[in-house]
Amino acid sequence: MIFNSLTFLGFLTLVVIFYWFLPSQKLRILLIFFSSLTFYGFWRIEFIPVMLLSVVLDYFICLRLEKTSLEQARKKLVALSLIGNLGLLFYFKYLIFFSNTAIGFASLIGIELDPIALKIILPLGISFYTFQTISYTVDVYRRVIQAERNFLLYASYVTFFPQLVAGPILRGREVMHQLREKLVFESSDLAWGLRRVFFGLFLKVILADNLGPLVDSGFAIPISQMSAIDVWTLSFLFGFQIYFDFSAYSHIAIGSARMLGIRFPENFNFPYAASSPKDFWKRWHISLSSWIRDYLYLPLAGISLQQGGNSEGGLVSAITQTTKDKALIATWAIMGLWHGANWTFVVWGLYHAMWVFAYRIFSQKRDDFNFTIPAFIGIVITLPIMMLGWIPFRAPDLETTFLMWFKVLDISAYGSLGMRENAYLIAFLLVIMQFLSKRIYTFSQQYLRGRSIALPLEFLLLIIIIPFVLIYLRPITQFIYFQF
Repeated sequence: MIFNSLTFLGFLTLVVIFYWFLPSQKLRILLIFFSSLTFYGFWRIEFIPVMLLSVVLDYFICLRLEKTSLEQARKKLVALSLIGNLGLLFYFKYLIFFSNTAIGFASLIGIELDPIALKIILPLGISFYTFQTISYTVDVYRRVIQAERNFLLYASYVTFFPQLVAGPILRGREVMHQLREKLVFESSDLAWGLRRVFFGLFLKVILADNLGPLVDSGFAIPISQMSAIDVWTLSFLFGFQIYFDFSAYSHIAIGSARMLGIRFPENFNFPYAASSPKDFWKRWHISLSSWIRDYLYLPLAGISLQQGGNSEGGLVSAITQTTKDKALIATWAIMGLWHGANWTFVVWGLYHAMWVFAYRIFSQKRDDFNFTIPAFIGIVITLPIMMLGWIPFRAPDLETTFLMWFKVLDISAYGSLGMRENAYLIAFLLVIMQFLSKRIYTFSQQYLRGRSIALPLEFLLLIIIIPFVLIYLRPITQFIYFQF
């Protein structure tokens, strides 16, 4: 079941109604658990046991962790969790990739190996629920939280359908207490959640899905026929497509959970209004970059985590002038590979590591000479750098990636246009719209929030949005992050 479908809207409506009419929290948890399995089963019911295997493994490991005081034994239990969870992830997501890589490397040194015929289907959402179970186990090991003894409650936390397939990546300490408590129905939560759901659907079916054909046709152009302007245009178009697509999923997930009275952390905060690479990673996919910070980067850098961490601040909030560069590079490479089993994603991660590292050096010099750069100038510099970084994310291979990047550096490649005229116009309008939307949001928060005019304006906006959503609502394209 995918969010951009009438099936999901009907499913969500039924779950919300039954949830609030159930008399006890035990029944509510039971409803959430079986609703989540039903939601996942609409995709491939045979992969439910794979997900539950991860759930069961960490449930019992954490119960044992809490009873064990010997540090060596506790480390072995955490290692068992990592081997089990990452082993499943490796088999389903990376086995074919590394097998093909090994065969390719062997051929380079003169050893010919026959290709391995493997047909492995990637379970939907495995990267996300694997990270959630790992974070829970590590938090129990760190004594940040206590092991949950109610299996259904813990399983509901991992499989909770709004965030199951593509996040936000939740921490046990942020969500499980909300599942444990019998929440009181608030009409404001229902209305707020409904607005977020329809706004997310608008971003998906009106904006992201209509940008998709433009991006696909652009990347279908042979590199030899592309101009540098085409490369820039494609990077911006795909940058906006993936932002609208993924933030749409986060809006719908956050809104769906709020309709059940459960609050998720925000996952995006106008990332294209960032004034530096560091600022961008405080605003983009916040739950993932914060997870990477607390469970990968800080351990690699030898830095102790204070108070358990949370799904805020992003990865680079922990990067200082004294941290280890090797940890930075390794973290970004792994973060890239998490997104997909292709070397293009590793290059994507290293690209961002390079710019974060460059900004760190620049910040040192800036502080030494005591000068500042206006925020607007920072945005104008940062936006094209971040957009150009989407090329390896969308390109089919490394050769295409580097050829497109080299086009940008070739002054003679700026003299022609290879795409349809509306592609350039749409890219330009989206940039303008991005700046205007941030201004409008800031204005509404500062001057309209809490005033009597705010409610009629929100109602008017919904009246405009909902008909468009219902007209275009059809599950013709999955969310981009489903593949990760």
